[in-house]
Amino acid sequence: MSIEVLTPGLSTTVQDQGRFGYYNVGLPQGGSLDAYSSQAANMLVANTVDEAVLECAYMGSNLSFDAESVIAVTGAEVSITINGESAPMWETLTVPSGGTVEFGMMTQGARFYIAVHGGIDVPVVLGSRSTYPLGRLGGFDGRKLEAGDVLPVGPATADLNAVPQKSVPVEARPEFSKQQELRVLMGLYDFRLTDKGKRNLVEEEWSLTPVADRAGLRYKGPGVEWREREQPFGAGSDPSNIVDAGYSVGSIQIPGGTQPIILHRDAVSGGGYAMVGTVISADMDVVARATPGTVTRFVEVTMDEALAARKVYKEALASLWA
Repeated sequence: MSIEVLTPGLSTTVQDQGRFGYYNVGLPQGGSLDAYSSQAANMLVANTVDEAVLECAYMGSNLSFDAESVIAVTGAEVSITINGESAPMWETLTVPSGGTVEFGMMTQGARFYIAVHGGIDVPVVLGSRSTYPLGRLGGFDGRKLEAGDVLPVGPATADLNAVPQKSVPVEARPEFSKQQELRVLMGLYDFRLTDKGKRNLVEEEWSLTPVADRAGLRYKGPGVEWREREQPFGAGSDPSNIVDAGYSVGSIQIPGGTQPIILHRDAVSGGGYAMVGTVISADMDVVARATPGTVTRFVEVTMDEALAARKVYKEALASLWA
């Protein structure tokens, strides 16, 4: 079976859990930015965790299905209609042969996910079906979807009538708030900040700007202060410049000392800006749910607290599949 894209939305891409093992050569892991919502969608349609889904940013695609299908929609709050009839999120849904699924504007959150039983069956490239648009790699021709694209769907692993009708309990659904707290491990270069600069980062409020995509999200706020020093050979003139170093997913940079940028799953793997902190892995889904204007506080935590949060997050993922 296949799915035709009637309207593409703002930025809809094919994503799975990511492409691992190539970060050392500059290829980011990619994958669904909100991994929890993505996995929930796959669970609801009786897929494995590794099947590819559609990630829709800010505005969704309208789709036509050429055969009966089982789908689920999770993530940011959006209205859904199947052949003109309203349908719920976070539940297993059936689309009749020839059916059309349409979406309204998102009212909370930034990205929602569409899973279909069998998965989006684009070719596996370097171990993943995820789209990396900057490198024109993976997904559907390495790009966001366009009107007229026809997406292949993998073979059903069960009779569609036998796919269990499930829903994610309300208490297990994530929040999509206009106020966030993001837990941060300070370092590697936080020693470059003055005491006031660090206090501004972790004690003041920051607001997400419209400059936010799969590679990174830029915030505005009170700015920080950097300790004066003579820049070493090989570093640039910006006070936050360093001689090049590797970046981790979640790294926080503050070019010019004013606007922090959180690097997300499609970010480059290294460069010449100091990483003053890193958003912990358990909160990267939270980052992905933010919309422009979201008021954000960075909360410093210890390594032990970060590891404990990662354990809780992994348990929440596991409970989806229980």
